[in-house]
Amino acid sequence: FYFCASIKKIMATYKKRGGKPRTKAEKQSKIEDNSTTAEVFNTLDEGASKTEAWVEKNQKIILGVVGAVAICVLGYFAYQQFIQQPKEQEAMNEMFQAQEYYELALTAEAKDSLYDLALNGGRGKYGFLDIIENYGGTDAGNIATYYAGMSYLQTNNYQEAINHLDNYDGDDAMTGPLAKGAIGDAFVQLNQEDQALKYYEEAARMHKNELTTPRFLLKAGITAMNLGKTDVALNHFSEITENYPNATEAAKAEAYKGMTEAMTE
Repeated sequence: FYFCASIKKIMATYKKRGGKPRTKAEKQSKIEDNSTTAEVFNTLDEGASKTEAWVEKNQKIILGVVGAVAICVLGYFAYQQFIQQPKEQEAMNEMFQAQEYYELALTAEAKDSLYDLALNGGRGKYGFLDIIENYGGTDAGNIATYYAGMSYLQTNNYQEAINHLDNYDGDDAMTGPLAKGAIGDAFVQLNQEDQALKYYEEAARMHKNELTTPRFLLKAGITAMNLGKTDVALNHFSEITENYPNATEAAKAEAYKGMTEAMTE
């Protein structure tokens, strides 16, 4: 509607513009200019009128669509505030005991029993598997998937470790590479070193840093060497010695590099 009003205002201004032509050529030019300009404004005015008419004809549909979008947006925010956020908090509270069992298992002698408690729960509290089942779709459920995979790896249940870690949706600088590298470890134990090499390389590439990158480059190099892929192994060992000389893996990489070079002679 504002567009139509603007067109009419412009046309009114156009009609008021003066300045009489003095010569015949100027008169002819003035006539042609007026004709062309008028035609443009008439076209614009006609288009604006059609738009205005279409809007008036379909205003109920337009208002309905706008209203539906508004309801969806408000519904999303309401869901996040009143359902999702409380559910996230509840899941994190429920997972506290399972995480405590997991942390104890890392340094305890009786590891398997503690990992089992972390997975299946204890003291009336949920384990990681319960969190996954009851709080799927939450951040806590995703974190529980990571911990469950790591727990299965530590208890030699390699296929379950692969299944859970592969379902973990993590792209942060630490747990992302650790999950991919742990899948590689599980494949090594299952004597599937081709698959292990793929995951080690993926883990090394995910987020390059001084901690996880040289760690998984070394594992990738050793796995490639065992597979007879000496060129691949040398590349991985060389990347450690050249780019991460201060890493704890650097000395081992240098030694394995020498062994691999001897294999090619």
